[in-house]
Amino acid sequence: MKLGTLLLALLISTLSFAQDKMVDQIVAVVGGNIILKSEIEHMTMEQQGQGITTEGDMKCEILENFLIDKLLVAEAELDTLIEVTPSEVNQRMDQQMQMYLSYMGSEKAVEDYFKKPIAAVKSDMQEGIRNQLLSQKMRQKIVADIKVTPSEVRYENKKLKGKEIPSIPTQYEYAQITLQPKIELEEENRVKAQLRDIKKRIENGSSFAAMAVMYSEGPSAKDGGVIGYSGRAELDPAYASVAFNLKPDKVSNIVKSAFGYHIIQLVDKKGEKISTRHILMKPKISVEAKEEAYNRLDSLGNLIRKNTISFDESAMRFSFDKNTRNNGGIAINPNSMSSKFAVEELDPDVSKILPEMNINEVSKPFETIDPESQQTVYKIVKLLKKAKAHKANLQNDYQKLAEMYLAKKKEQVLNEWISTRQSETYIRIDETYANCNFNFKNWIK
Repeated sequence: MKLGTLLLALLISTLSFAQDKMVDQIVAVVGGNIILKSEIEHMTMEQQGQGITTEGDMKCEILENFLIDKLLVAEAELDTLIEVTPSEVNQRMDQQMQMYLSYMGSEKAVEDYFKKPIAAVKSDMQEGIRNQLLSQKMRQKIVADIKVTPSEVRYENKKLKGKEIPSIPTQYEYAQITLQPKIELEEENRVKAQLRDIKKRIENGSSFAAMAVMYSEGPSAKDGGVIGYSGRAELDPAYASVAFNLKPDKVSNIVKSAFGYHIIQLVDKKGEKISTRHILMKPKISVEAKEEAYNRLDSLGNLIRKNTISFDESAMRFSFDKNTRNNGGIAINPNSMSSKFAVEELDPDVSKILPEMNINEVSKPFETIDPESQQTVYKIVKLLKKAKAHKANLQNDYQKLAEMYLAKKKEQVLNEWISTRQSETYIRIDETYANCNFNFKNWIK
């Protein structure tokens, strides 16, 4: 298994120590951290169950991933600047528990799988999650200052030959105009009345988290409405204005944001960031309002096709999308911050339309979900450019090549760090693994 797959191994392994340690065998020690035989066996079964195969010895590769992890943890425990708080552990534990619940279907299924109550499963998870976070923070610190310069990118690119040159899939550049259907006042009042009732129930003793699971329409509903630590700039301005002024456990009045209507509870505050839980409810859009938005956008599209008004001007004057309307409607890829999208990076509804369009063609209106606000909107798109699949070159694909070389450079730095720390750290490996063909040669001394 490659070093880059270590994170997957860590995610799966956090519950491996649910095994009976009293009869377990220690197969390796790194600093003050141990690796158990049950962890290796558990991970082996997990990978085989997922259909993962390897050309080498799977158990040896799994052991090396654990060795690397324990080496990172050992160093992190000595670093006074690296800290993992109980709230970070609890937040990650809740996320992982939701992953298990989603995968297995119910709490009972999780309890049956691990042969113990949920509370005991969570208790077993804590140490592994803390180590997982320490490992990740140490890894991030090691490569935090690594950068690549344009000259390095050019030099590395010159060395590539034939199949080494990465392939770039077909890429699209497009512009969009978005209209949001009007919501009736009566519907907004209905939603606000329901939220006021929910708030009253919470103040009378009902669990905010349980109410969020039952009623919230936001993606955090399954997590009891919890939003992880966020700064003001990461939150909707109206939401942030109220949330940052809340006292712990108090429930806010109704807040209107770009996403809908909320009631909010402060969970924790750390520096300039807060963790909150919320219940989001979205007013429903009538069929008539949808038809009106479609017809307005359809008429605007016809005017653009007749050159009565330009697409750029229409975007600036009529589009509801604040991120694109001042840029001629040009969509920006959040993964690369460029205007280029591969098909898999496009919004699903846009990806059904764009590949079939001609350059400068303007689409008919279509209904979709705004990725930022998660509100129903109508959209027309214009295909600006289409670059066919090709071998990467500096002129057109500098950003992709720079990202590739940066990842390579970070891996080299991390590998050098591992090799150095191997010689400085107490490591003992059971003789049953003495013949493993490890990628790093100095585990066995």
